[in-house]
Amino acid sequence: MKIGILGCGAIGGLLLGYLTDKGHNVRGVVKPYQKYSIASDNLIVQGIRGNRRYNVLVDTSLREKVDLAIIATKINDVDQIIKENSQYLNSALILTVQNGIKTDYIVRKHFPEERIISSVVMFASMFNPPNTILHSLEGDLILGNIFSVNVQGMNEVKDVLKTVFNTYIVEDMKAAKYTKLMISLQFCIPAVLGLSMQEAFLDLEMAEFALLLRREAYDILKKAHIGLCGLPGFSKEIIEKSVSMDIRKMKRLFSKAKRSKSFYGSMSQSIKRGKKTEIDYINGEIQEIARRHQLTAPLNEKITALVHRVEETGSFVTKKDLVSIFK
Repeated sequence: MKIGILGCGAIGGLLLGYLTDKGHNVRGVVKPYQKYSIASDNLIVQGIRGNRRYNVLVDTSLREKVDLAIIATKINDVDQIIKENSQYLNSALILTVQNGIKTDYIVRKHFPEERIISSVVMFASMFNPPNTILHSLEGDLILGNIFSVNVQGMNEVKDVLKTVFNTYIVEDMKAAKYTKLMISLQFCIPAVLGLSMQEAFLDLEMAEFALLLRREAYDILKKAHIGLCGLPGFSKEIIEKSVSMDIRKMKRLFSKAKRSKSFYGSMSQSIKRGKKTEIDYINGEIQEIARRHQLTAPLNEKITALVHRVEETGSFVTKKDLVSIFK
């Protein structure tokens, strides 16, 4: 199977290194500044599987047709990278790895539903430009199709990916996507503060804000009849219990999740690099669902607006500022 990875940041770069190491026929599509750094210094992956340099194949676009295209850019760049490489994607299966569900609808403008594979990524990594990836957390890769159609070749894709991550297929991918969205709602808080996840959520008030965002979203999803499902380490029951959890118990939960090294989520990474975040497709998705069902999501609306402000100004807010907004 010929594989093209379109976008080699945190997720795409990690997959490129690991799949190359397992002997797969894979090439990465990267930015020009990455191409020359990787050519001269290789792709560097550090973290929980050790520190290694991978001699990977990269270019600024595809040069031949592929059987599988892994779309791993930020969601705002998905449409453009597909257009730039469309001549090599005529018969390819398309795998999306972004948070939220909007990427699959963007991809559907270009390809039929039966060629689109959605995923939920449960591992975590960070991109340090131009050629270094920090693999900070192990986790599964969950595949499915949010349009509930059969994808010929999904099992073959699963077999390829399971050589580098535990990979399996679920029937209700839309429920899996919304469950991951619930988990991701609080990532905006450390992003606007310019802090790591640990630095933000060991503060009792910040942990409380995370809980309030999740409660609001859960209530809206329930009223909109959008179902959730269990994910590795996050059963449906755990998520449902978390929305009614005592705040002090929530803080203990965040404390237990503390990792040996500081972790910055994808929103924080985007802001630090002066890029647009995925806030509109996570907390903004909750706003959109609320509007469609004549409901309101004031907390998620406020935090979405605040993230956009930080994107535009490049200035982080203080915890005191955040308290005043939420109160």
